[in-house]
Amino acid sequence: MAPDCDAISLENIRSCRRDLGDAIIRTPVLPWRSEHSQPLQAQGTDAWFKLELFQHTGTFKARGALNSVRGLAAGATGVTAVSAGNPAVAVAFAARQTGLSAKVVMLNTADPSRVRRARDFGAEIVFTDPGPGAFSLAEEIARTEGRVMIHPFEGPYVAQGTGTLGLEFAEQVDDLDAVIIGVGGGGLISGAAAAIKQSLPRCQVFGVEPEGADSMRRSFETGAPVTLPSVDTIADSLAPPMSLPYSFGLCRRFVDEIVTVSDQQIREAMLVLFEDLKLAVEPGGAAATAALLGPLRQRLAGKKVGVVLCGSNIELGIFADHLAAAAAAAR
Repeated sequence: MAPDCDAISLENIRSCRRDLGDAIIRTPVLPWRSEHSQPLQAQGTDAWFKLELFQHTGTFKARGALNSVRGLAAGATGVTAVSAGNPAVAVAFAARQTGLSAKVVMLNTADPSRVRRARDFGAEIVFTDPGPGAFSLAEEIARTEGRVMIHPFEGPYVAQGTGTLGLEFAEQVDDLDAVIIGVGGGGLISGAAAAIKQSLPRCQVFGVEPEGADSMRRSFETGAPVTLPSVDTIADSLAPPMSLPYSFGLCRRFVDEIVTVSDQQIREAMLVLFEDLKLAVEPGGAAATAALLGPLRQRLAGKKVGVVLCGSNIELGIFADHLAAAAAAAR
């Protein structure tokens, strides 16, 4: 299924960014110049971080959610969503911004910090077990309560919203040779890659998935969206068990390659980012850095590389446990 690429033209992404205005933060970029980056600099690699963890709600998800909610037909009174955490938080944020009510379905395994954030934004939360029943419950809520379902990663409104991140990055750092972006369902990379490739045609875009949740990589291999029988990774925000037609189609057009990283590589990247830059990044947010330090290190030597740090929503104790495991392995 080919997506409607007119929806994510540069003109439409720019228009989306103007419409979102000050409701979305133009997150800063940071050149990586430190002790831990010296091995990369020694081989001529010039790395730049896009600090999207400073976005409203703590992740990039606010962009697509707010664009989706603003795109609802007049008369809508409420929304619903389903997620392991970050999309639910973003939909709650978007609903509050637009004066709507939010009733979201969250998995009972969701990080407690994300549950608190969703509640802080005024959402009513319904908990359920992981699995396909979660989407069915959200669809039932939408049907019986007259709410509009906001998808966590699929569709043109999401891609336009995440496209604004790619647009900003291309404007903030001149002449990027490559950009590395974490991949869950594909909502972030599909829009961001569309904006980057249309702004900087020679720039390579690499997606990064956890080894235990590589649905997009497998979809690239088979040429069609794939659903995994199960997922197993610490990067729960990158762990939807499937890719879907719209985001997959955009990825096939605008993403050069998908690589994978292990959970241990993700933990090590979290530790580096915390020790080096004092950034508390969730596992999914550290996956792109793990790829730069791991499978893409030699391939991107001598290049000017953008790295998206896409999220920071993680319970303090869980974060500390991951850092401790990384530090123990390094001894």
